[in-house]
Amino acid sequence: MFEFGKRTYIMGILNVTPDSFSDGGEYFEISKAVKHAKEMVKEGADIIDVGGESTRPGAIEISAEEELSRVLPVIKELVKEIDVPISVDTYKSKVAEEVLKLGAHIINDVWGLQRDKNMANVVARYNVPVIIMHNQRGTEYKKDIIESIKDFLKESIRIAKEAGIKDENIIIDPGIGFGKTPEQNMEVMRRLSELKELGYPLLLGTSRKSMIGKILDLPPKERVEGTIATTVMGILQGVDIVRVHDVKENLRAARVVDAIFRKDGIIWTK
Repeated sequence: MFEFGKRTYIMGILNVTPDSFSDGGEYFEISKAVKHAKEMVKEGADIIDVGGESTRPGAIEISAEEELSRVLPVIKELVKEIDVPISVDTYKSKVAEEVLKLGAHIINDVWGLQRDKNMANVVARYNVPVIIMHNQRGTEYKKDIIESIKDFLKESIRIAKEAGIKDENIIIDPGIGFGKTPEQNMEVMRRLSELKELGYPLLLGTSRKSMIGKILDLPPKERVEGTIATTVMGILQGVDIVRVHDVKENLRAARVVDAIFRKDGIIWTK
């Protein structure tokens, strides 16, 4: 599905929620969601990531049934209308099972297979890629933050392998904005390359997040340039996929960085 190392892949965000921090409610209607997905594909998105539950800080959790009522109608249309892989942002195995039955291609779990103990089994059964993200409740870390993230991801990888998920189907995500203060997010951004030591493709999701808002003192929809800056920083540290709202702008930045710094599957920064 992917040839990591040759170029940066762009994952376009499609929130079919009423309360996401940046675009909640904008694509809640099926027709609007499908139209926006097609627009992102036209702009160059390699993957469309569909989310039916807001995972912003303070968001109200919803049932699997409610989440499915939001995502299934959209995925039914997307599998017919677009020709790029469809990822579904969920931590619930029941949701994962149903969307994979419909033809979704990737599961993006913001709790790294550690919230729902059946998630790894579902992913393994369908033999699809899974994005395992670092997450925690609260922002207190008892030791170095990167070492803590590594420990969490190692446990997620152990769970994945034990369930039968293939090594080549594992993608890791440091979880910018999840269980971290803006200052902690900035430290993780500075040290992203250390996560490559785990040996897996790395996804970065910084798009329009509060870290950028804190730096620029701007609302979510005015954080495009800030997001691009983090995309560039990420690629230079070995990021393979960037998850973004603004596909065209981030793709253009990624292509320039890839052309200058990526050679033979290696990022050259020296």
